[in-house]
Amino acid sequence: VDAVADIGAVFAVRAQSAWLGWPAELEERLLAWMDENHAAVRSGDLSRTTQLAEDFADIIHSALALRRSASPDPTDTTGRLLAVTVRGRRLTDADVVSVLRNWTGGDLGSIALCAGVLIHELARDPGLQSTIRDGATDPVLDGVIDEMLRRDSPFIGNRRTTTRPVDLDGVHIPAGARVKLHWTSANRDESVFGDPDAFDPVAHAPDNLVYGIGKHACPGRALASIELRTLVRALLSGTTAIRPDPDAA
Repeated sequence: VDAVADIGAVFAVRAQSAWLGWPAELEERLLAWMDENHAAVRSGDLSRTTQLAEDFADIIHSALALRRSASPDPTDTTGRLLAVTVRGRRLTDADVVSVLRNWTGGDLGSIALCAGVLIHELARDPGLQSTIRDGATDPVLDGVIDEMLRRDSPFIGNRRTTTRPVDLDGVHIPAGARVKLHWTSANRDESVFGDPDAFDPVAHAPDNLVYGIGKHACPGRALASIELRTLVRALLSGTTAIRPDPDAA
């Protein structure tokens, strides 16, 4: 199997739909959008990514319409969002679409890529598979997952704009400069982790930047941890061994 396309993407869509209370009939549309969005981001074509953002808004509108036609559950995430009042008024559909797009659009691809990394890492390490199968607790498993993602992170980088002048390692960066942060490089910094390939979930946890740090830390970390933990446990409970494809490039 292709760990990202055949497992990660499907799992991401189904887990997110369960959390949001979205109907299963949107699954194929969401999977197609993920493929198109991935290609658009890699192309660097802003017109394509803009169009894909609008397409995702259309998917959310469809989800809201389907909910309203079928006795929606007020206890799931979308139902609670629809019931929110701000200064005495309900959120408009445009408000709800904006919130849900920010919550979900990037997370679908992120979870799919994380699944690919985890399955690949587990396939390469039968001993780690055995350790988890033998009954790793949730906190231990969360630490193992975070460490696997530190060593081979799907989150390459991000951009920030400096708010004031700063000197960093002998380089002067003026205010208003756009800076590219390379998360993967930071998570494999020999001055912090020593051997970046060494597997030590406990020692490396304080410096692990998979979910960011400070004010810009990922607000979805708790949900992502639950989803990835659930995926790993399901994969290992349903198999006796996971092995890499010897013919894969």
